[in-house]
Order: sequence, then structure tokens, then C-alpha cells
Amino acid sequence: MSDHARSRELYRRACEVMPAGVNSPVRAFRSVGGDPIFYERGSGCHVVDADGNRFVDYVCSWGPLILGHAHPEVVEAVRTTAADGLSFGAPCRQEVELAELVTSAVPHLEMIRCVSSGTEAVMSAIRLARGATGRDVVLKFDGCYHGHADHLLVSAGSGLATFGTPSSAGVPESFAGHTAVLPLDDDDAFRELMTARGHEIAAVIIEGVPANAGLLVQRPEFMRTIRDQCTRHGALLILDEVITGFRLGTNGAAGFYDVTPDLATYGKVIGGGMPVGAYGGSREVMEQLAPLGPVYQAGTLSGNPVAMAAGTAALRALFADGGAAYTELERLGARLETGLSGVMRRAGVPWSVVRVGSILWLVLQDGEPPRRFDKIQPQTADIYARLHGALLDRGISLAPSAYEVVFVSLAHDDAVIDETVAAFEDVVREIA
Repeated sequence: MSDHARSRELYRRACEVMPAGVNSPVRAFRSVGGDPIFYERGSGCHVVDADGNRFVDYVCSWGPLILGHAHPEVVEAVRTTAADGLSFGAPCRQEVELAELVTSAVPHLEMIRCVSSGTEAVMSAIRLARGATGRDVVLKFDGCYHGHADHLLVSAGSGLATFGTPSSAGVPESFAGHTAVLPLDDDDAFRELMTARGHEIAAVIIEGVPANAGLLVQRPEFMRTIRDQCTRHGALLILDEVITGFRLGTNGAAGFYDVTPDLATYGKVIGGGMPVGAYGGSREVMEQLAPLGPVYQAGTLSGNPVAMAAGTAALRALFADGGAAYTELERLGARLETGLSGVMRRAGVPWSVVRVGSILWLVLQDGEPPRRFDKIQPQTADIYARLHGALLDRGISLAPSAYEVVFVSLAHDDAVIDETVAAFEDVVREIA
């Protein structure tokens, strides 16, 4: 077992000055046990903690590090841009270059606006949808996470077509009252709600591939139903591509499902590891934004040159050689899936692996992989906690939550993946 004395001391100090010692709740390790690990540096697919322990990293900063940690081209872009100034609060060349790169790659994006986080992108896209349609209600799906804006921190009620109730203290009932919540993978419930209240709904929002409560891959037929019903009732379809955008290919989940949204939101990947978000759509809708239109949204650090340069460098690397990076990501993801599935089969455990490209999820329960949040069995969290700790002891870092996913980067070569599978086999034999 690795020594984590310095991490423990840092955590003790952190708890004195930050709630639970963290700046984002899942980092506190509450769902997997133990104290969080404090990282000092990363390179390729590895991270090193404050005690000098080295880990194979499958968190990848929660998805954006497709090229791996400290990719030389991204680091150089940050270094040279920062040397000329960190922020201007004014237009800069780098924001134009990133916008041109993104809109040229995604067919349904004629214009984008950059912000500083995925949460901000989603919040702004919803405001834009409400302004463009003159309607108030937003429909989301149970198990999909769209950031921590008040009106999206809601949980489903008891019925299939219900308005949400706050799932966080500090969110007024009136805010949640403008958000309807449905289960995923239920065409009939969706049609029923749209028939009854479609005239009130400004936007339907869904994660490209729901990946914050397991990897809940949706049927293409369900996604087409959402698209068709939005068109029929005059609601805008917002595809939340904060995780899937530019990870599943240049056209993200929209390309994966062959569905065209009215608005799409981005984050993570387009910042190359820096805090960036963006939302975009048709010229007609985007020109509803101030100063051209009546929908207000602003940000002092929006279009920050350093973050824009990092994102541009990362995307150019992904787009090079005709997008060969995506072929390699698919191959690496498949190799890890095959290896982990083989371990489960040999151990005789009724588990499985869900994969979409370079995103994987360990399904630690019997039966078909779930497509909706309420089908995930609660005991999976206990199994995952044991897996997480045992793998960490063997130098493999997974997300500290059973409901989060595994991200593979281009820096995870065959040898590292085989090393991961071998460690997983040891752990499964130990706890199965």
C-alpha cells in the first residue's frame, strides 16, 4: 500500500479553510472511503501525488485531457500566450481562431459564444432558448447532469411526467417549478408530456451520452423521438456535449446519434485542460444574444486568450491527419473494454462494461446495462468503493464515484492498458 502521509496532511489543512477540504464535492472521496489524494504533476497518462506515488490516470481531469497530461503543444501554446498577457477583458485573436475551428468542424454550429465553464454554457443556452421562444419551461431527464445552475439541480418526482423538486438546499421551489423532469429511455412518457405541455416548453436538454450517473447510452430511436417532438411543438433541442463534444469525434454525440440539435453546449475538451465552455447554434438563434438581441449574457474572462490558445492547440492536434486520433481512441477504448470484460468473464462475476468510443463505465450488477438512472442497483456503489481503493493501491486511479466513467486518452498506450487489465484481474479475484 502506498504512503499518503503528505496528502493526509494537506487534506487536514484544507479542511480548516475549505468545506470538506475540497472545491468540488466528489473530490472528497466520501463515496469510496479514505482521504483524497493531492496531485502535484502529470505527464501523458500518469499523475504523481504529493508523496511521490505514480498512478495511471483514468480521470483525465474528468474528460478533457484527450491528449494526456501536459501535452507539449498545449503547454507551449499556454506558455507563449501567457507571456504576452493573461487576460484583457477585450477581444483577442485567440478567441476568433477557436471559434473558427469549432464552427468549421461541427455542421450545426454557425456561431458560438465562449464562456468559462460547462455550467455557464448550459445556463446561458437555456436563457437563450427561453428568450428565443418566449417560453419558460425546460424539460430535462432524470440522471442527466448539466452543471449546478439552480433550475437544473432538480430531481424527478413520483410520476413519469412531473415537474422537478429541488435536489439541493438553496434552490427555491419556484425555480425548480420551471423545470420538468422525465426518465430517460421512455418514448411514451416523453410524447405524453409534449402533447400536454409542449406549447410551454422552451427547450428540451439532454446529455449527448448521459455520463454523470453511469454511462447511460440511449437508443437512437429515443433520440430521434426527442428531435421530432421538439420540432413539432416548437421547442429547441439543446444537446449537452460538455463531455462528449470532440471526444466522440468532431461532431460529438450529434454525429454518434445522427441527430441535429438547435443548440449545443461544450466545455472540457475545447479548453485543452483549461477552464472553457461554449454554446452555439444557428445564426438566427445566436443573434438573439446581446448586443444584437434581447438576451443578455456576459463574462469578464470569456474568451480568455490563454484558455483559447490551449483549446485551439488541443483541437488542432485532434483534427490532424484527417482525425486519425479518433480512430486510435476507438482502438484503445476497445482494447480496454475487451480486457476488462475478459476479467469479468473469467472471474464468473455478472458484471459488464459499457463503452462509447474512449468513454467506459463498469456496470457492477447483473443483467442488461441500464439506460436510465433508476435502474442502477444501489449495491454497485459498495462494490465500486472496494474496487477503487484496491486499484489505487496498485497504481490505477479511477474516479472516486461509482457513477462516474473511465476516460481513455491518446497517451494510454497498449502496455499501460494491459497493465491496467492485469491489476483489475488481481482486484476482482480478491473481492469477487
